[in-house]
Amino acid sequence: MEHEIVNRVANSALVTIDLEDFYPEGNRVSLDIAPWLTEGIVLQEKVFRNYLKTWDTSTYQNCFVALFCSTDAILPGWAYTLVSIQLQGIAKKVVIGTQETLETILYSELIASWDVSSYKDKPIIIKGCANKPIPENAYVLLAEKLYPVAKSIMFGEACSSVPLFKKSK
Repeated sequence: MEHEIVNRVANSALVTIDLEDFYPEGNRVSLDIAPWLTEGIVLQEKVFRNYLKTWDTSTYQNCFVALFCSTDAILPGWAYTLVSIQLQGIAKKVVIGTQETLETILYSELIASWDVSSYKDKPIIIKGCANKPIPENAYVLLAEKLYPVAKSIMFGEACSSVPLFKKSK
């Protein structure tokens, strides 16, 4: 007697969301401004501005840029802003912080702009494994966005998901 193997997951109403599918494509670059400071710790406005005037920004064309300072320099609030203005129209996005901060901001903006109405009353699985650097905060933001509309939210894979939320009947 033969039994047909039925893929119940494929036949179910489950919707899997893989954040890796929405990964913003483009090079990620970290930009340390410490070398532009006197002795790595003092920002001299005239020297800093002159450096920026001759700075070749072509390296950052269509990149996502994370600005940081690798020293303990105390910088005025305008320093990073001035650098980011120099990269306007060149870089795709400029943030202050680490690569993780950059990824978190990219996903925050992406998730905030999603129309989740198509997920109304559907069971959702947020896929948890990724080969790309998906920040953990992105999973939290996605769950928060889906919570008001989803029938249920699970995390992981269809074969071994962890239930996170189920609407009461």
